[in-house]
Amino acid sequence: MHMGKLFLVPTPIGHLEDMTFRAVKVLQTVDLILAEDTRTSGKLLQHYGIETPMQSHHMHNEHKTVTGLVERLKGGATMAMISDAGTPAISDPGFLLTRACVEAGVDVDCLPGATAFVPALVNSGLPNDKFVFEGFLPVKKGRQTRLTLLAEEPRTLIFYESPHKLVKTLGHFVAFFGADRQMSVSREISKVYEETVRGTAAEVLAHFTDKPPKGEIVIVVAGKK
Repeated sequence: MHMGKLFLVPTPIGHLEDMTFRAVKVLQTVDLILAEDTRTSGKLLQHYGIETPMQSHHMHNEHKTVTGLVERLKGGATMAMISDAGTPAISDPGFLLTRACVEAGVDVDCLPGATAFVPALVNSGLPNDKFVFEGFLPVKKGRQTRLTLLAEEPRTLIFYESPHKLVKTLGHFVAFFGADRQMSVSREISKVYEETVRGTAAEVLAHFTDKPPKGEIVIVVAGKK
């Protein structure tokens, strides 16, 4: 029996034209698109005239649906997985299905494309030869332990944060990393109101305390000297 294939397809983090030609072609030709949010992805598919059937696949249902999806892939189906923005499985759903496919011998192909932390890291002006991607910090349990550990990390640190939690997180960085630790906050990458604010932890905290942020946020923090 001919095995199917799973494609992990990055989608724009802001600017719709950041889709690759190959990504559009894959989404047009697979049997099924697995989307984190079908409403969000529906706008993207409509923009590119993609009429492939779509199914919801997110952190709340992926545990239940993985087995059935792998069986369909083993039966010859081709599927593309997309998240709301960026590359699937990077702080987004996708890891569980990818792992299950690898274990079942189903071919997995991750296309290159948009992911928020790369432009934020390059834009920061901080060392990018060695870095640690932390994604979202624990909300409550384990947060202080994690920050205590990361305070000693010599490599550049990268975090994701939501706008309403940014000021609180920057306050924690001042407390754990020191007020003079260099950092950079990028938000709305590739969108109209894209902004990168660089400076010490204290300066960046003061900026966003004064001007509450909107949009998706990446924080890049210098490692310990």
